[in-house]
Amino acid sequence: MSGIIIKQKGDFKNLNSLLEKSLEKLELGELDRYGKEGVKALEKYTPKDTGKTSQSWYYSIERESRDQILKLVFNNTNFNQGVPIAIVIQYGHNTINGGWIEGVDYINPALKPIFEKLVSKVWEEVRK
Repeated sequence: MSGIIIKQKGDFKNLNSLLEKSLEKLELGELDRYGKEGVKALEKYTPKDTGKTSQSWYYSIERESRDQILKLVFNNTNFNQGVPIAIVIQYGHNTINGGWIEGVDYINPALKPIFEKLVSKVWEEVRK
């Protein structure tokens, strides 16, 4: 059996710090654009029964003042008896009769291209 073994020592603290500082340089308008794209993608990829979950996505841009870190956060407002339906769809759930409904990985495929664009934009800022 052959394969590739990768060993890593230390952590990515310096890289993470560099990326976080570069992300700060992005204008809020850029993050706003990625937020809107992310919501559209989540709406498109969310499995639809009633359509309520797919129409309940929103995003926010948050700033952690102590570290000056910007965050692009996606949320969904569709809850049923306190249970977040978007998460239930993603990871699965038990049924009343003791069965199991398998989850559907839809969040990751929806947001992956958005995150890839964002990372590309951050690297562009790092290289400046």
